[in-house]
Amino acid sequence: MLQVNENYLKLPGSYLFSDIAKKVAALKDARPDAKIIRLGIGDVTRPLPHACIEAMHKAVDEMGTAAGFRGYGPEQGYEFLRDAIVRGDFLSRKINVDADEIFVSDGAKSDCGNIGDILGVGNKVAVTDPVYPVYVDTNVMAGRAGDLGGDGRWGNLVYLPCTEANDFVPALPATPVDVVYLCYPNNPTGTTLSRDQLKVWVDYALKTGALILFDAAYEAYITESDVPHSIYELDGARECAIEFRSFSKTAGFTGTRCAYTVVPKSLVATTAGGEHVMLHKLWNRRQTTKFNGVPYIVQRAAEAVFTPEGQREVKENIASYLGNARTIREALLGCGLKVWGGVNSPYVWVKTPGKTTSWEFFDHLLGDLFLVGTPGAGFGPSGEGYFRLTGFGSPDQTKEACERFKKI
Repeated sequence: MLQVNENYLKLPGSYLFSDIAKKVAALKDARPDAKIIRLGIGDVTRPLPHACIEAMHKAVDEMGTAAGFRGYGPEQGYEFLRDAIVRGDFLSRKINVDADEIFVSDGAKSDCGNIGDILGVGNKVAVTDPVYPVYVDTNVMAGRAGDLGGDGRWGNLVYLPCTEANDFVPALPATPVDVVYLCYPNNPTGTTLSRDQLKVWVDYALKTGALILFDAAYEAYITESDVPHSIYELDGARECAIEFRSFSKTAGFTGTRCAYTVVPKSLVATTAGGEHVMLHKLWNRRQTTKFNGVPYIVQRAAEAVFTPEGQREVKENIASYLGNARTIREALLGCGLKVWGGVNSPYVWVKTPGKTTSWEFFDHLLGDLFLVGTPGAGFGPSGEGYFRLTGFGSPDQTKEACERFKKI
């Protein structure tokens, strides 16, 4: 008889943002006149850069000719985009990354989840807490997480609390781990690690043989000089880290879908028998088997991000979102709340007032102020008592939201 992957049955009933969407839909049904402002899901609102649109139009025209038509492309991504990434994101910062170490994909979320395909089920995994839910849920699906306890923690995962008590800087694991997920600038807290703080993790991984899965999806929002844009700025990181990047939050590709993952050829792991294997080789094999590549027209649009016009427009988008985040940050501080983020990140992390739980705060903002945010509890046990807001709305909506905050 057909059987299912029972690990899926261990997952909570629905994804965090699905729960939020249901609550918002219920309010809209009950109050169709309510002017709801969404500062919850991290989706962008500004249009694609004009440079990207022009490149995409040109690529569409190419596809309409016999000479310019392209069918299946390389699963790793077209050379023109990988070369542009090397020049624009790495050589410009004097970082050594080869074009064939870059794998273009349809999203950092996909890659963060799929990377587990090439890692042994028996690996011990550590996650910061609070955490982007995809890191946890995909390990549950793979069978690495164990069972969910009454405290909201999975039995086989190692949690690294990041709270006000430790300035949101995770401590090294007290027990041995094989894989560590790090996301900086952090989603959801909006906090960062300095170069010295990130070096602690690289040194730890090199010493113990652990693998760092480094999510740098928000690196373009960094404004402070001591915050690294890539883990590969640190010596030794090429021997212990895989980095994920995205065009979604920078060039507005959330609906267009394009990202990339860097897997250095110098990065190796071992089999149960002690044989050394290149993770680059395994990821390439996984992608060529289970992924057919990002469409040509989308990759041409992504290439345009690295043109002078594209860079100017992307910077304008980022400046707008960061401006929104600063506006939210200042408004909440003005309400007497404790706030983090909004400096190197589009996310603002706020401590809920008094003993209000994060879902109670959500219900208050939604039901009374018609504002949508994200309860911190949805990001893990250490997220309880906190709340995430984003700067991805329009400036006018953000200002209106901040006026409503005064009623908190």
